[in-house]
Amino acid sequence: MSKSYRNKPRRSKASESRYTFYEFDRDFPDDTACLDWLVGHLYPDGIHCPTCEKATKHHRVKTRTAYACQFCGHHEYPMKGTIFEDSATSLRLWFHAIYLMAQTRGGISAKQIERELGVTYKTAWRMANKVRTLLSESFDDMGGKVEADETYVGGKRRDGRTGRPGPGSSKIAVFGMVERKGRVIAKKVPDAKGKTLIPLVTQHVLPRSIVYTDEWKPYRALGRSGYFHDRVHHASKVYVSGDVHTNTIEGFWSLVKRGIGGVYHVVSAKHLQGYLDEYSFRYNHRSDDWGMFAAFISRIQKAAPRTS
Repeated sequence: MSKSYRNKPRRSKASESRYTFYEFDRDFPDDTACLDWLVGHLYPDGIHCPTCEKATKHHRVKTRTAYACQFCGHHEYPMKGTIFEDSATSLRLWFHAIYLMAQTRGGISAKQIERELGVTYKTAWRMANKVRTLLSESFDDMGGKVEADETYVGGKRRDGRTGRPGPGSSKIAVFGMVERKGRVIAKKVPDAKGKTLIPLVTQHVLPRSIVYTDEWKPYRALGRSGYFHDRVHHASKVYVSGDVHTNTIEGFWSLVKRGIGGVYHVVSAKHLQGYLDEYSFRYNHRSDDWGMFAAFISRIQKAAPRTS
């Protein structure tokens, strides 16, 4: 940063950053600022009072995380129904955790969040998992040129070989689809059989799209499922043939595996989908004008009320 602003730093025009920690610290200095932002985000048309049956002016209750209707005194709790509900952790620390998770391409471990925030490991782990629940996305309109590929996540094979693991392996199968220069979807799957993979393609990819895959036999059914299908034969050491390749999805797999292996080290099958959602979300919003932190916090919503 420029020496002219040593005591008042600001983002350099040459920086690729869209939102720095200085800006975060300015916008969210305390719990009150975070709660006010949450109210503006969750109630863009004002807080609706169920007693008055209309949007009314609400005032912050000083001793609670609530806002009271100026007419009837009804209390509205913005954190209720969100990932922050029933949490004794400072809301500002929650926002800081979201900022940390949004600022890295490869992810950040719960242990590092613990060190940064000064919370317990259990709290950091819970916060990170709660944030990941915000990042799940699904598309049913992927089209144009789409690459599809399966991979496996887990420990190394005992025999030292590469390729698809056999029966009894602890590796977890994952299937992904990516539009060239577009969006990606990654799903944990029980296996890499045609009856598992082809329905996922038909669910998310528009008919008559061009789908590129490797030579895995189950993909042969794509041509009979309404797609223009072309393959690249990796077993023959052919990785690109004109416009036919799966390099885009394989690059995404590389990012996921480096992140899991280098940052998280071990991810259980139970929580793997959450990590896949996190990496997919970052990939899908990599070019958002307002930056990754804004993309993360924009996903905060209240859960739908339970019906009996």
